[in-house]
Amino acid sequence: MSSEGDFVLIVTIIKKGWGNEVVKASRKAGARGGTILFGRGTGIHENKSILGLMIEPEKEIVLTISESSVADAILKSITEAVKLDEPGMGVGFVVPIENVFGISRYFCEIKEESQKNLES
Repeated sequence: MSSEGDFVLIVTIIKKGWGNEVVKASRKAGARGGTILFGRGTGIHENKSILGLMIEPEKEIVLTISESSVADAILKSITEAVKLDEPGMGVGFVVPIENVFGISRYFCEIKEESQKNLES
């Protein structure tokens, strides 16, 4: 991934009910949080119908902004937690972010952590 200080957006699309597991896994690997959105999806493993009517499975979409330096660890943690390497479990991808705004609290936390490390 890119050098420290660059940011990426990790997008994870999973079955309804798994969003919290993705957020827990990403936080465990170094993310500061995530946003869970709800949606509908169709995939090759989800072509089910009842009485001839197609069922559109409900999905959760987790958006996680992270420093690119920890993105690989977050991806690994998410993949293991919700078994994304198995068919029909979901999909994830990473999008580079050109500009980030509205996260001044994040930078304050990093600065405080750096000062604590220097004092130790």
